[in-house]
Amino acid sequence: MFDKMFGELFSAITDGILVRVRTEFHKKHSQNGNFVFTYYITITNTGSETVQLMRRHWHIYDSKGTYQEVEGEGVIGQQPILKSGQSHKYVSGCHLKSDMGKMSGTYLMKRIEDDTLFEVKIPDFSLIDPVRFN
Repeated sequence: MFDKMFGELFSAITDGILVRVRTEFHKKHSQNGNFVFTYYITITNTGSETVQLMRRHWHIYDSKGTYQEVEGEGVIGQQPILKSGQSHKYVSGCHLKSDMGKMSGTYLMKRIEDDTLFEVKIPDFSLIDPVRFN
């Protein structure tokens, strides 16, 4: 039996910032109504201007109707600066109270040249225990 099951790749692009997400379900760590998921994010600056990721804002839902909102500075304690063509990767996770859910959100970015702030869409992505597909 697999310990981990990888989900599909989700992506969105806003103002030259490409956000890609891949999810993973952890069966071994999902017990007693607690379902553990990891998400892998790659943020790529496909535009011509240098930008900095300032904040994140997440909406997290499970199939039992539970909703969580998470907002804060940067990602995993970092506020990366991305020049044209550069990427930043990070890994994070969440615990749901059901075997199905979804996440969506935005990053607040700043253009370094003129301090202009803009929002970048994080693609909506599913968090699903692969046994649901059987």
